[in-house]
Amino acid sequence: MSASTRALSFGAIAHAYEEFRPGYPDELVELVLTFAGRRVRTALEIGAGTGKATRLFAAHGVEVTATDPDAAMLAELSKAVPAHVRTVQAAFEDLQPGRTYDVVYAAASLHWTRPEERWARVAALLEPDGVVACFGGPVQLADPAVEESVRAARAPYLESDDIPSPDGTAPEAEMQWPGTELQHSDLFTDVRQSVIERRLTMSAADYVGYLSTVSAYLQLPEPTRHQAFAAITRALPATVEIAADITAHLARRRPEVSV
Repeated sequence: MSASTRALSFGAIAHAYEEFRPGYPDELVELVLTFAGRRVRTALEIGAGTGKATRLFAAHGVEVTATDPDAAMLAELSKAVPAHVRTVQAAFEDLQPGRTYDVVYAAASLHWTRPEERWARVAALLEPDGVVACFGGPVQLADPAVEESVRAARAPYLESDDIPSPDGTAPEAEMQWPGTELQHSDLFTDVRQSVIERRLTMSAADYVGYLSTVSAYLQLPEPTRHQAFAAITRALPATVEIAADITAHLARRRPEVSV
């Protein structure tokens, strides 16, 4: 299944995505706005999904244009975000040039975009000295023993549910993707990486609900997917602790570069 097809697979589980995916803390938007160093009036969001990050930026007075290729995801978004948020049904690669924004951001969605001219497209959507912000991170079981039990239960159905680094950056590297790409782009400067640590507690049922929104499971045939979830449920205690750290990458568009 291609990346573009996988990216469009979320619409079928839009309600579950809204219910089970963790939201984002105020600390994240404050990090972006502080980095900008000036008032942020407008932002364009790449792959907004059900609006987990949209509502956060909108609540801080930012005029958000939320884009997503999936109509079902945007329908779910519209139930949860302020009415003044503008929505555009389009893949990032299909967005038409024209208006520019103070911030362009992606919340756990940039890896679904095509790498060809990715940063040129972002730069073309930004005001000179505008900010690009990318953030996300895995939702993992915090207890290694529980994680190993779940891995063993999942193994007959799915080898791994990880999303590998798009550019092959090792997990232990100091700078992670997409910061690695931003550092090599002559369109951006002042590349920074920050980590917001989070620990969450959820029921086993809610954790399996979260897994039902992960693309690796969505690719499985439905009977196999249900078997995998049943096996994982048997391996889980009633309540689990989750490590859900957010890694944020920030950079500025070079004002002297034309795009």
